[in-house]
Amino acid sequence: MIGFIHIMTLPFLACLILAGIYTYLGLHVIERGVIFVDLALAQIAALGASFALILGFSMESAYSYWISLGFALVGAAIFSLTRFKKQRVPQEAIIGITYAVSAALLILMLSRSGEGDEHIKQALVGNILLISPEEALRVFMISLAIGIFHFLFRRKFILISQSTEEAFKKGLNLRLWDFLFYISLGLVVTSSVRMAGVLLIFSFLIVPSACAMLFANTIKSRLILGWIIGFLASILGMAASYYLDFPTGASIVCTLGLVLVVLALAKVSVGKFRP
Repeated sequence: MIGFIHIMTLPFLACLILAGIYTYLGLHVIERGVIFVDLALAQIAALGASFALILGFSMESAYSYWISLGFALVGAAIFSLTRFKKQRVPQEAIIGITYAVSAALLILMLSRSGEGDEHIKQALVGNILLISPEEALRVFMISLAIGIFHFLFRRKFILISQSTEEAFKKGLNLRLWDFLFYISLGLVVTSSVRMAGVLLIFSFLIVPSACAMLFANTIKSRLILGWIIGFLASILGMAASYYLDFPTGASIVCTLGLVLVVLALAKVSVGKFRP
């Protein structure tokens, strides 16, 4: 038990940070119907880090981070500019295409590297066990800043996510606010993709929010329930990783998936037996 606490304390704190900010952002993503946007942004950020690697910079360098952020900015601009009042092509299709092309470019770039396979694996699952205190603090500060920004402008973000038509009627510049939303998501993704990987980021963004939306109706109650689910799933996933010798990121992802299945079945069962 002491060994588990010693090894998992910092990774668990990192998971608390990620679950905290991604659960909130996930509520917006699900309401907007752009479920795979974080996968695409995370893949774009990983593509930026791979491009930096090709240029001769290490994955941990500041140059790699800023290049990744620059790629994420481009992705945010693409997603904000492809939102139209009358959407002929679903935005989710554009996001999916962007993800597929980014993933293919990542493979092409890393095929030139002697450690290409390892870098591709790192992009997918990360290595949250090796997170440093400095990296955890940086992710926390960025997440805190994004959280404060969204709190200050919460009415606009919530209105756009829940009722696009009403936002149009009120004269909001949807492309501007979409860009601000996507770049805030991109900032969090860029800061965490190296340690957490694409799959864990996606799971933290979607699963706690989806579970909470099964049982709660208000933003506040969904947030609280989503945070509880994210925190508990992190503990269970890390325990499985430690005691069964599984990769930590993959264990948390599978635990989150299992929690979603269990809660969905519970919701269906409650509905069947409700008078």
